Amino acid sequence: MKLKMLNYEQKYYQSGYQFIVGTDEAGRGPLAGPLVAAAVILPPTWQSELINDSKKLSSKKREELFELIQANALAIAVSIIDPSEVDDLNVYRASQKAMIEAIKNINHRYDLIISDAMPLPNMDKPVEPLIKADAQVLCVAAASIIAKVTRDHIMDELAKQYPAYDFEHNKGYGTKKHLAALHMYGPVRGLHRFSYQPVQNARYEQLKLL
Repeated sequence: MKLKMLNYEQKYYQSGYQFIVGTDEAGRGPLAGPLVAAAVILPPTWQSELINDSKKLSSKKREELFELIQANALAIAVSIIDPSEVDDLNVYRASQKAMIEAIKNINHRYDLIISDAMPLPNMDKPVEPLIKADAQVLCVAAASIIAKVTRDHIMDELAKQYPAYDFEHNKGYGTKKHLAALHMYGPVRGLHRFSYQPVQNARYEQLKLL
């Protein structure tokens, strides 16, 4: 039985495309940490019923699939945009830049790019910016997993450097504990996204205390 999520990309294989690169990002919403994008090319005949949109998977399952994708993909590339650049560009442009960089870094030829709803201008191949592609296209779902797990690993390391912010449990999102730490200790330059309103609010409170 064909997977529903594979139906979309199969039409391109059937029309003559040989290799499709899927791209997605992780980390648009968090108040801290980098934004990460991944690009993945899978063998056209390879399938896995386990792979899905990373947001629908548990952390344990994502880790398992991270290994499975790495073992089977034809090519994988990752791009990391730090918090200060997210602030400078805005999160939409940072996401776009990260996806483009990941695709340009991939070490394999391809005929088509499918992104998760992101237009990617000035690429050398056709681009399909498909809404909810991570729930329909296997290589985009795989890219979402690679991006998410890569970012989670980065946040786990940052949790060791900045234990007060509880990053090992919130990955930089605005949880109650993270917000409380922000208001108590203030945001950290190069770690938090100062263009995000909760970070601005915490910074303002800290300045009032000086």
